[in-house]
Amino acid sequence: MNKKFLSMLSLCQRAGELVSGELSAEKALRASRAYLIIIAQDAANNTKEKFKKKAFYYNVPTAVCSDMQKLGHSIGKDCRAVIAVCNANFAEKIKELIDVDCFI
Repeated sequence: MNKKFLSMLSLCQRAGELVSGELSAEKALRASRAYLIIIAQDAANNTKEKFKKKAFYYNVPTAVCSDMQKLGHSIGKDCRAVIAVCNANFAEKIKELIDVDCFI
């Protein structure tokens, strides 16, 4: 995963436009605040399937990339399996930085 992607996640976190963790991401999806869901490659299969289905239901793009440690470290937290971007502009910029084959 490239450094620009991780730096953009960090910027998004500092701006307060990102939530992390399964419960917070699920809450953002239900409230229609999530514009992009990022799932770690090494997340549990149940977690991946759950968020793929929920994101599909709420029509939110989903990407599986990086690993839990890098995702968490980039936003100044411990390991994170799921991140939800809650700003449309940040989501668009992050989508540009993610490899096309990461999207599901």
